[in-house]
Amino acid sequence: MRCHSAGRRSPAKRAAAATRITLVLAEDHTVVRQGLRTLLEADGDIEVVGEAETGRQAVALTRRLRPAVVVMDIAMPVLNGLEAARQIRKAAPATRLVILSAHSDDAYVEQAIALGAMGYLLKQTSARVLCQAVREVHRGNTFFCPSIARRIENRERGASNRLAPGTRIRARLTSREAEVLQLIAEGEGNKRIGVALGISVKTVEKHRQHLMEKLSIHDTAGLTRYAIAAGIIESSVQVTIV
Repeated sequence: MRCHSAGRRSPAKRAAAATRITLVLAEDHTVVRQGLRTLLEADGDIEVVGEAETGRQAVALTRRLRPAVVVMDIAMPVLNGLEAARQIRKAAPATRLVILSAHSDDAYVEQAIALGAMGYLLKQTSARVLCQAVREVHRGNTFFCPSIARRIENRERGASNRLAPGTRIRARLTSREAEVLQLIAEGEGNKRIGVALGISVKTVEKHRQHLMEKLSIHDTAGLTRYAIAAGIIESSVQVTIV
């Protein structure tokens, strides 16, 4: 009699595992992230292979794990979700992006689409719809919650090709400039920014100076207000402006 290892899976189980949608979940609130993981994995065809608390972690995990889908919040510390999305699209172009956010503003939606997101859902979305969105973008389709889909259709019918203000603002910054700007707006000093980005203090100072010159802003408070207006950080996480 041939003996089989207890850990060996049947062909059916191996096939099921092979068809699972691998996913990285990026959300900075632990309780929310754990709840989302439970909901996403409930039906068995979605497997959360990595969890990220910051945008930078999301980029690193995606680069290493190459998941089929990333579900990303916009309001992420250290590196916001939109900038993380831009870096993910460059590092892992085959990975599909779904934004799950509390923000429904057109500026955020248009930035996300411009950066390659194939789905955009609001956080009040049901678990069923979130799972549906993951499956649809995995198939190569776009998926937006109803209220956002209606606005997109209305804009397309109006044949308006103008970019949202936030999109115009961010298009003027390089990826590294956006990273430095976010950390400045979050209240980090040059030394801590250098450590976070793996660059020297002198290089941070150069980036800060370039930002001020490029944006015609002459102080940290102005850079912070700019970061809020551009959607790089939320006003709720910014330091007090004096």
